[in-house]
Amino acid sequence: MGFYEKLKATIERNDSLLCVGLDPRPEHIPDGSVLDFNKRVIDATHDLVCAYKPNFAFYEALGLTGLEALQRTIAY
Repeated sequence: MGFYEKLKATIERNDSLLCVGLDPRPEHIPDGSVLDFNKRVIDATHDLVCAYKPNFAFYEALGLTGLEALQRTIAY
């Protein structure tokens, strides 16, 4: 199943067009772990939204740690 088929299925299953932006700002993340924070957001909203949009610039600004968090978030 391709991207658009997956997106359409998720839109229909969740009856939602909502996309959640994952734009980490470490100073606003209580435990400081971007990956753990993203996982909590995804776990809390996966049945309410159709997509997630990580903003590359936010992860890039965090250096290698941020890029690793982005990669692991996408894999999650």
